[in-house]
Amino acid sequence: MVDEFLNQDEIDALLSGTSNSDGESGGGAVAGGGNGSLSRDDISALNEVVGIVASAASNVIGMLAGRDVTTSIGDQEELPQNSARGKVDAAKVFSYSMTLAGLDSAPTRLITTERGALALADLMMGGDAKDLPAEANDLYLSAAQEGLSQLIGSVLTNLSGIMGGAKLSADSASSSLDDAETWIPFTDEADDSKIWLGKIELTVEGVEPFTLNITMPVANAAMLAAKVREAMAPPEEEPAPAQSSALKAASKPQASVAARPAQQVSLPPRPQSPPVDARPVEFAQLGGSEFAGSPGNIDLIVDIPVRVTVELGRTRKTIGEVLALGPGSVVELNKMAGEPVDVLVNGKLIARGEVVVIDESFGIRVTEVVSKAERIRSMGV
Repeated sequence: MVDEFLNQDEIDALLSGTSNSDGESGGGAVAGGGNGSLSRDDISALNEVVGIVASAASNVIGMLAGRDVTTSIGDQEELPQNSARGKVDAAKVFSYSMTLAGLDSAPTRLITTERGALALADLMMGGDAKDLPAEANDLYLSAAQEGLSQLIGSVLTNLSGIMGGAKLSADSASSSLDDAETWIPFTDEADDSKIWLGKIELTVEGVEPFTLNITMPVANAAMLAAKVREAMAPPEEEPAPAQSSALKAASKPQASVAARPAQQVSLPPRPQSPPVDARPVEFAQLGGSEFAGSPGNIDLIVDIPVRVTVELGRTRKTIGEVLALGPGSVVELNKMAGEPVDVLVNGKLIARGEVVVIDESFGIRVTEVVSKAERIRSMGV
């Protein structure tokens, strides 16, 4: 038997996973450790949620950018929200804020760096995410918000499927770009209140990797984990009705069966079936549609801005010839006078037309349009 009782400090140290005898640590803050309220089962369920976010990011960003996207899931953490700024290695933090209807309006944030938001926005607008501006302007911030909005829509659709068709939606959506030194995810909560944070590393083909974090207060994260565990729990097995009938039949006395005299039962004659009219099937001719391969979710990206360029013609010159150009120089193009000019979207040909003058500006009257299939493929969809 132990002769001494533990004092309150020692009890608190044991509950928090640390030891104050020699200053040694007995547990970390990763994956629900420390003095948080997330259990190992909660973390396991939330890991499924992070996996859904990673899969949606790969599919949505890959579709919008027309490139291969790979994701890797990092560690989950439970930490004070004023420590979250240390998880974003950048001077500014871009956060997409929302509340989740169907989950008691749980406040949720998607977080990335300013460069990550710029890369996502440029890819959505048809760029290559290489020549990014030094600072994010309203156009880029709007495009980044739209991309994350479509991402969270895909996430909630998948979560709804797991939860048996529960109605989930993102309300009060907004985005902001804040200085990392003063930023905290949830301004309505205390600075030291606990949050859950899941990390995803995104790698888009030809683009420097960037990180996307998902976070919510610990209480809401625990509620989400409970709903996911409940939805994924296997149903309890019940005895089959046939088995129950067999058990009831086995409990009846055998003597009553043997006491019944054998009887002959005459059955009525079986009616004859009418003759079947069997003949070879005739299939209708298959007709080609305008574009059978058009993706069903094209409406998701119809409001995304793209770069439209009108090309009068092209030519090839040596560096010496280019350096020799000056005012008055004439550059001969590869088109004859009066030929239609090319209309390009993100560098891909979609139409041809003729140059017109509207008031004091130039314009293009479209005279020829490529097929819908080629137009969609030219936009990288």
